[in-house]
Formats: sequence, C-alpha cells, structure tokens
Amino acid sequence: MHDFCFTIPYGMLLMVGGSMGYFKKGSIASLAGGAGTGLLVLLAGFITLKAFEKKKKSPVFAVVLQTVISAGLTFVMGQRYLKTQKIMPAGLVSGISGLMTCFYLYKILTGGNHIPKTTTKAE
Repeated sequence: MHDFCFTIPYGMLLMVGGSMGYFKKGSIASLAGGAGTGLLVLLAGFITLKAFEKKKKSPVFAVVLQTVISAGLTFVMGQRYLKTQKIMPAGLVSGISGLMTCFYLYKILTGGNHIPKTTTKAE
C-alpha cells in the first residue's frame, strides 16, 4: 500500500476536524492546529502521489513531513487525552495519528513507495 492512499484521507480528516472545532466552538486553536496540519499532510500526500505517477521515489522531505506531523499530533493529542479523558477529539486524533506514525515508519523502513515494474509484451 502506498503512503498517499492513507495520507490524503488522513489530511482531509484533520482539516475537517479542525474546521468543525472552529465552527462549533469558535476555537482558533482547532482551526490552526487541525486545518493547518491537515493542509500540510495533504500537501505531502499529493507530492508523494505525483512522484509515484512519474514513477519516481517519494521525496524524502514529504515522507519526513508526514511522519513528524503525525508523531507530533500523537504526542500532543495523547497528552490532552490523558489530561481530559475525552475521546473526542483528543483520543480519536491521537489514536489515528499513532497508527499513521507507525505506518509512515514502516514505509520509511521498507524503502517507501515501490514503483511497479512495467512489463513489455513480445509479439
């Protein structure tokens, strides 16, 4: 599975969550934190998607950006969950971000997105 298959939906989820926090409670922190990190994750996902379409390896900075953001969200929202014991949004974001961090680390350790070899048919 390629990282952008999960990164793009993850980024959209973060953006929607941050926007919902802003519209429901007027939280600028939710808007900046959720929508801001979501936008960065989405950008990194599209960069890796475009690299894959060109049959190139994912740029290192995009993979590192994805990993750092998801690890940061795991830590920050995990601390918030431990303090408040509220599943929404802290527990959910921390859990999903933790899974994404593990996935990104796995992708880094296995060499990133593998480019399928093209086969030519002999006639």
